[in-house]
Amino acid sequence: MDGSEDGSEEGRTVAAAGVTEVIGPGPGQDMVPGPPAAAGDRGFVTAEAAVVLPVLVAFTMALVWALLAAAALIQCVDAARAGARAAARQEPPGTVLETARQAAPSGARVSVRREGDLVHVRVEADTPGPDALALDLSQEATALAEETVGAVR
Repeated sequence: MDGSEDGSEEGRTVAAAGVTEVIGPGPGQDMVPGPPAAAGDRGFVTAEAAVVLPVLVAFTMALVWALLAAAALIQCVDAARAGARAAARQEPPGTVLETARQAAPSGARVSVRREGDLVHVRVEADTPGPDALALDLSQEATALAEETVGAVR
């Protein structure tokens, strides 16, 4: 095999003086086995990336929006519970509203009503983000007024 060339999938192999050296593909040969790429196949990766990247960005934005909406709903739950506890302790109405508003998302609407021995606090808010994606979030908590606990009827 002195000075002879042997073709292989990895390129040309040259053997000289007992040393074998692999040289890259010959002219017009591809490193990847299989038929050569057609001229119409060029640029497919760019086209696919141009389609996939905006979809990934939109999907990521939707996930962030959903996370913000879930966080706002949890804030509504916490605010309604805090307001109901304050109302159950016979706090003044202004204090009850302030307690609920502190825990609620910004711009939330808080309402307090009493039905017999029960105090109801309702917190309503809009989801953060564009108006096209707006959802009405609302949560209500109910507590038994402390003045009625242990009362004999």
